Amino acid sequence: MFEHTFIGLDVHAVNVVGHALNPATGEVSAHTMPADPALVLEWIRRFAPPVKVVYESGPTGFVLARHLRAADVNCVVAASSKLLRAPGDRVKNDRRDAQVLAEMLAVGSVTEVRIPDAEEEALRDLSRLRSGTATGLAHARQHVNAILLRHGIRYPKDTRWTKEHRAWLHRQRFDEPALQFTYQADVEQAELLAAHLARIDKHVTATAAACRYSPVIEALMCLRGIRITTAFGLAVEIGDWTRFTGSSIGSYLGLVPSENSSGQSRHQGPITKAGNTYARKLLIEAAWQHRRPYTRPGERLLRQLDHVGPATRIRALEGNHRLHHKWEVFDQRHKMSVKANTAIARELAGWCWSVAAPLQQGERMTAA
Repeated sequence: MFEHTFIGLDVHAVNVVGHALNPATGEVSAHTMPADPALVLEWIRRFAPPVKVVYESGPTGFVLARHLRAADVNCVVAASSKLLRAPGDRVKNDRRDAQVLAEMLAVGSVTEVRIPDAEEEALRDLSRLRSGTATGLAHARQHVNAILLRHGIRYPKDTRWTKEHRAWLHRQRFDEPALQFTYQADVEQAELLAAHLARIDKHVTATAAACRYSPVIEALMCLRGIRITTAFGLAVEIGDWTRFTGSSIGSYLGLVPSENSSGQSRHQGPITKAGNTYARKLLIEAAWQHRRPYTRPGERLLRQLDHVGPATRIRALEGNHRLHHKWEVFDQRHKMSVKANTAIARELAGWCWSVAAPLQQGERMTAA
């Protein structure tokens, strides 16, 4: 049965534009209000229930959705990448956007995203902080290496960013004062970010051990290439693994080929890159580790396997052997390594699901 009123909201930092549509009577109502969840709720209360509300996912987050749901308003958040717009529609403004959302909601063509609670969103922010800091550290170190390379200075050993290497960096001097200042600033920035990343990693480790995703994190760490920060990131980004199957999770993460087929012709292209970009990046990075030689678990994996149950242990060992075997097959076929690694990442996503979903399903059955 259709809801009585469908409401589309175009949400911005300063204001919210609402468009209410009643399919039965054809009544339409539009309103612009400040971006205050209480005021938005007050406007929605003007319409007789049942009411369904939608707004587009974006930088404003899920605060409004959680506020409306707490007030027993049926609110969903639409995936922005799945919103359809006619090619000939050349007029775009806030009112039109709210209207389009309401109309799509009325005909059931809105693709909903999962709304995390405040705790889960905070864990995601911590994981993404770690990722951003690691990226900043890599860039800072590249700046230092680039300055040295441009001036013909090369560290004599292969291992870098050790204690000995950092001492060597501080001994380097340049004649030009401006260059000397730039070099010292880059070295200082790299050292500050390295210390900052170490503090974040310590906090991630403590948080992972105490949060509700701890069993899932422990299970994911039984797969090669997945350490504490990767497991933490995957666990909090996916959240509820029971939403997927072993095959559908690859599609959610954008790791399946795109397709452009018509009639008898079928053409597959690069991966869709839809869904969660950060989780996909973590899996791509982890998949490379399965190319390394593997006959039996190493010391770290053996210690980690002791922290999980027998079913998880068996499944993880099967996954590690299977993924390495797939890499061997790809190498024998001389398949391009980047494409092969993407295929491994897609299968790794399925193995992650196979160890994580049963744990969450068991927790639900226990709670029930």
